[in-house]
Amino acid sequence: MDLAGKRALVTGADGFIGSHLAEALVQAGARVCATALYNSFNDWGWLEAVPKATLEEIEVVTGDVRDQAAVRALVRGADVVFHLAALIAIPYSYQAPASYVSTNIGGTLNILEAARDEEVQRTVVTSTSEVYGTARHVPIDEQHPRQGQSPYSATKIGADALAESFHLSFGLPVTVARPFNTYGPRQSARAIIPTIITQLMAGAAEVRLGSQHPTRDLTYVSDTCAGFLALAQCDAAIGRNVNLSNGQEISIGDLARTLIDIINPAARIVLDEQRVRPPESEVERLLGDNTLAWELTGWRPRVPLREGLERTVAWFRIPENARRYKADIYNV
Repeated sequence: MDLAGKRALVTGADGFIGSHLAEALVQAGARVCATALYNSFNDWGWLEAVPKATLEEIEVVTGDVRDQAAVRALVRGADVVFHLAALIAIPYSYQAPASYVSTNIGGTLNILEAARDEEVQRTVVTSTSEVYGTARHVPIDEQHPRQGQSPYSATKIGADALAESFHLSFGLPVTVARPFNTYGPRQSARAIIPTIITQLMAGAAEVRLGSQHPTRDLTYVSDTCAGFLALAQCDAAIGRNVNLSNGQEISIGDLARTLIDIINPAARIVLDEQRVRPPESEVERLLGDNTLAWELTGWRPRVPLREGLERTVAWFRIPENARRYKADIYNV
């Protein structure tokens, strides 16, 4: 499937990955419709940061994936749907699990039903490496058992299973893209890298963190978006769950020390108990196997970790970008 000239719908385009994906689709020649969560300010989230010339090429529609009728209207006429709209913060999922069920599972069901009824040529549903839980074997391939160690991950497991069922039951041409720890400009303040960078940028001599020993597999956002585009254009990926991972792991502590070295070598790390996940909920190790993505599409990540972190830090050094973050509080 060639994306040039196709009408591409991106749900959750007001978010971190979604805003970058909308840009990438414009560059690929697609006609892009991007959704942002409705709010009284008509704020388009991170789409507001997309360069003006690119944003003018994007049709922005506000709405809510939990609304079945609104979703059906959005999907109508789309050739390909990239479904990214979701609640993502793990700590908040401890406080409000029902909202995660309604958005992540209910919203995905609405997308799948509309894509089936409207005979959309391709649907890409966004998963997360969190569905695997703590690694039982490494590297983690797509056959690894799934374990809901947080309400967030449990709802993403449910959404993935719905996508699989719509392919097997109805022949829906759907692919589940499973990114591992995407990072880069515009990432949520609730994620670890912006948490560290914003504290250091605010001049903190101490970086407040939760557990330092868990490992993560980090992929720069442009590489993740390239993976989404590659999967959407690959017929062999239909009906598959596909990891988009870097294939390397780093501990939270070593990640923090790398950022400290880039920004303020005099800073030190201190433990903040409120940032520590419940023991049985913490995902201790993530290291992804990207072999299947390579075999199906030829996709491989291109941005080395140090380079990606330096690009991200450079973006945060721009005052108008940094102002959107609250470095002085724990963003749940």
